[in-house]
This record gives sequence, structure tokens and C-alpha cells, in this order.
Amino acid sequence: MAAAVGVNLLLTVAQVIGGVLSGSLAMIADALHNFSDAASLIIAAWARRIARRPADADMTFGYGRAEVVAALINLTTLIVIGLYLIYEAVMRFFQPQEVIGWLIIVIAAVALVIDLVTAALTYRMAQDSVNIRAAFLHNLADAMGSVAVIVAGALIWAFDWAWVDPAITLLIAGYILWMAWSEIGGVIRILMLGTPPRIAPEQVLHTAESVDGVQSLHHAHLWQMDEHAAALQAHLVIETGAWDRADAIKTEVKTQLAAAHGLTHVTLEMECAEHICVDARRIGH
Repeated sequence: MAAAVGVNLLLTVAQVIGGVLSGSLAMIADALHNFSDAASLIIAAWARRIARRPADADMTFGYGRAEVVAALINLTTLIVIGLYLIYEAVMRFFQPQEVIGWLIIVIAAVALVIDLVTAALTYRMAQDSVNIRAAFLHNLADAMGSVAVIVAGALIWAFDWAWVDPAITLLIAGYILWMAWSEIGGVIRILMLGTPPRIAPEQVLHTAESVDGVQSLHHAHLWQMDEHAAALQAHLVIETGAWDRADAIKTEVKTQLAAAHGLTHVTLEMECAEHICVDARRIGH
């Protein structure tokens, strides 16, 4: 990851110089995105380091959500960059500038190789971390941007079509926004304590209520602790006459929830049927 950061910073400098000399907005757009790649990798590495800290008195759930926060920062940065590039591209349509096509092709080709190498370095870690996946998407978007810049440079060199430069910039920006938007919803869902997208609360409650001796559940809260772990908190009502085996019932409920839904962090407050909460909501307070 350190190597990927260093290479991206060097590439950013080269692309800025190349963009200024060639007059290419698409090249400068790609350089800006490359700089965000380096920043995203630094943030991702920093967050991954923090996330490994054990729980303590200040963070009783641990520091795992540091990676989620980092992902939000990186994805928000992508959206800002995409919107800025759209603005610059539109302005370039009204104020076209001369562009040197062959210089764009050479620098963009070098950038493409570096982008692909950087993406390859982060691909494996991106499979199980939304934080690293956000950084990986930065690099993948930049590789696509480099391809687009090469196409733009070829068309400008061959046909002197200056309008292709801002047009390609708009395509790059659109692709960046699409990728960021597709990922940011899941990140916000975790930070907002939303339910896991593949677990329906009613199915979870039904699994618990199917255990012999359970009358019902209420005050249920089901949320994602981080990208991979979910938690459930609820009031568990024990049927009349079954209170003498309440502990065994609770243990069985937890066993069934772990087997059916992968829930291993479950907190249950037990109530007897004769002293159930009044006007209790099934989900939430």
C-alpha cells in the first residue's frame, strides 16, 4: 500500500505537468483523481490500523467502524471530485482550448499501467473491507479514466476534435459518481445503525419465537456493528409456566439465531408473560 501511495503521488505530479503542457482538462482531471487515490490509500491504511485496536472503556464496541468512517470520507471525496469535473468540463465547452493529443496519449498510457498495478495491489483486501474497497474503486475509476484520456488524445491527434477533451471528462466524472453512489448507501446504513441488508428483522424475530417456551419478542433492535458483524437486542417474553427453564430457552434462542442468521452478538432481556411491558413496540422503543 505504501508503494501504491508513492507511485500515485509521482504520477499525479507527472499528469499535472502533462495536462498543463498539453492543455488537456481530461489529463488534469485524471491527475486530480490520482491524487485522491493516494489520499484514499493513506486514509484506508490509517483506518485499518485503528480498527485493529481492542475494545476499551472509551470504545466498548471496539474501533472497527473506523474503516466505515474512512470509506465515507473516500466516497464523499469521489463525489465532490466528480461534481467538480462536471463543472470544469461544461466551462471548457464554452471556452475551448488547444490540446496536444500525442502528449496526452503518452502520459495517459503510463498512468493506465500504474493505475492497474495499484488496483491489483488492493484487490484482495477489497474483498472483505468496505474501507479498502472504497480505495480500490478510486484506482479502478482512475484506470477507466486513463483509458478514456487515451481515446480522447487519439481523437484529438487524428482529427483535431478539441471538444472530445471535455466530453471525455464528463464521461469520467459520470463514472466516478456512479461508482461512489453505488457504495455510499451501504456505508451510511452502517453508520445510521441500519439493519443488515440481507437480514429481515421479522424473520429474525420469527426464528426466536419458534423456540419452545418463547411467547414473543418486543423492543427489538437489529443493527450492523460493522461491515461483517450484526447485533440484536430485544426483550424476550417467556411463556407462562416455562420460567423455570428460562436460561435454557435463552440459550436455545441464541443458538438458533446464530445458525439461521449468523447473529452472534445477541442481548436478551427476559420477561415473564405475566409482567410483560405495557404498550411495547415490536421493533424499537
